[in-house]
Amino acid sequence: MVGLIGKKIGMTSIIGENGAKIGCTLVQAEPNIISQIKTVENEGYNALQISAIEVKTKHTNASAIGHFKKANSAPMKVSHEFRVAETVGSIGDVVDVSIFAEGDFVDIIGTSKGKGFQGVVKRHNFNGVGPSTHGQHDRARAPGSIGSSSYPSKVFKGLRMAGRMGGKRVKNVNALILKVIPEKNLLVIKGSITGHNGSIVVIEK
Repeated sequence: MVGLIGKKIGMTSIIGENGAKIGCTLVQAEPNIISQIKTVENEGYNALQISAIEVKTKHTNASAIGHFKKANSAPMKVSHEFRVAETVGSIGDVVDVSIFAEGDFVDIIGTSKGKGFQGVVKRHNFNGVGPSTHGQHDRARAPGSIGSSSYPSKVFKGLRMAGRMGGKRVKNVNALILKVIPEKNLLVIKGSITGHNGSIVVIEK
């Protein structure tokens, strides 16, 4: 098995072996199910579709209800496909945090916090336009000149400017699992991970 879908609970700290305080993130991964198995013969590649977080049938469309019925499961809110070298298990099998162990390194996929429309200082770490003297007015957080005159007479695509910030898919690689708490379906992961508290994350081995 190669991963789980979980929910970021928040951050805390634990005391390490040398007495130092270690910042860490708690991820709660309720038991997931295998909702679909893809094979080379049928789809052209091997993969396991893992689903988590049960939802009410009345909030689910007919196609999703039929899909999860094959796994003898209630409809699930989130599904994620994990590529594998060869398929293991069967549809409907339950997967929990016991697939991980202390000391494992994992990759965590999440959605970063949305910051809304932001200026260049916050979005791209600009310093603003020069000092506040010499007649400059309200230029402390301005982007400055953005283009040329006769050539190229336009602004090139991709120029760093103000705009929507955050709310993007981000992968944290090689995060260390400090503790696994099976009775509470918890993973204690060293450091911070992407997303706000309560956001959905995917943990890949």
